[in-house]
Amino acid sequence: MTTKTSGYWRPGDDPGAREFVTLRGENGLGFTFEGGGHLATVTVAFETWGTLNAEHSNAVLVLHALTADSHVVGDEGSGHPAPGWWNGLIGPGLAIDTNEFFVVCPNVLGGAQGTTGPSSLGENGQHYGSRFPVITVRDQVTVEVALANQLDIAAWYAVVGGSMGGMRVLEWAVGYPQRVRRAVVLAVGAASTPDQIAQSSLQVRAIRADPHFLGGDYYESGSAPREGLAIARGLGHLTYRTSDEFDVRFGRSSQDEGDPLRGDLYAVESYLAHHGEKLVRRFDANSYVVLSEAMNHHDVGRGRDGVAAALGAIQGRVTVIGIDSDRLYPLRLQEEIVRLTPGADPLFVISSPVGHDGFLLEVDQIGKIIRDALQE
Repeated sequence: MTTKTSGYWRPGDDPGAREFVTLRGENGLGFTFEGGGHLATVTVAFETWGTLNAEHSNAVLVLHALTADSHVVGDEGSGHPAPGWWNGLIGPGLAIDTNEFFVVCPNVLGGAQGTTGPSSLGENGQHYGSRFPVITVRDQVTVEVALANQLDIAAWYAVVGGSMGGMRVLEWAVGYPQRVRRAVVLAVGAASTPDQIAQSSLQVRAIRADPHFLGGDYYESGSAPREGLAIARGLGHLTYRTSDEFDVRFGRSSQDEGDPLRGDLYAVESYLAHHGEKLVRRFDANSYVVLSEAMNHHDVGRGRDGVAAALGAIQGRVTVIGIDSDRLYPLRLQEEIVRLTPGADPLFVISSPVGHDGFLLEVDQIGKIIRDALQE
């Protein structure tokens, strides 16, 4: 790595179980994005589990959320800065049964764990940094379509994802209806709301306000916007969990029996600082900015005569899951998807005290729904 202050992946690092493919877009002309930017090539890091059958008809695409990556299941180490983010859900005999399905999980365009993003080197040998183009969720799916073509997968048996991953599931189902037989959408809406954009924009501002951000071109500076990224993570974490959970877990207690009147931290402050420090060790601040803004642009109805018309074009079976305590993506957003999508299953509601993060943590409840959704 050129910069050791963040844990983003670089060529030459231990790849772990990752595979890599360099894509050149349709007709080898590269990728032109909705915002007008262009990349001649995109390298995608991905991981797979199970075996692709002779008909190539058993492939399941799993799509990750904002700060996750292709390592959906497995241990920390061997090139991976964190354990799998959906351990217990994918594997032999589990909800997404790798005895039956071939599972693919790519790191997203703009990410920080092997797929082309701001920390990648451009054609001039310099990190993209501030030169990385504006991208949307739809652009991310365009790259995933190119990956599917490379893998010779004409149609996915299912596409599954939550939060930012759920945005991409919807874009797949709307933009490529004949290539998605089943869609499982967790904890997201059909378009980002003003509230979500506002929350996200403050996180982006925190990163950009860090004096070490340097307009996004900090890679050769020997430093990185660590504090800005940690604050952004703390702001985000407030929306991922619930006030009730914080009341039960922390109350007004201090950390390590300290005295906040003497400068010690409340326990909840220490908790948020800890999660900020963890993210700084494994993620790139520029990727956080690029992906957050892509989420802000999320709108499956853009250029498609609105959300209702877009969702009305979905052809495959759709299963939508919401979290009853989710204050970032409340149930009304999943109810809208179900109402406007022809043939969608009734909404499945997960009961959880932890809010939006329930789509990651309530593995038993979610696993049962996904298992049933993948049955013929």
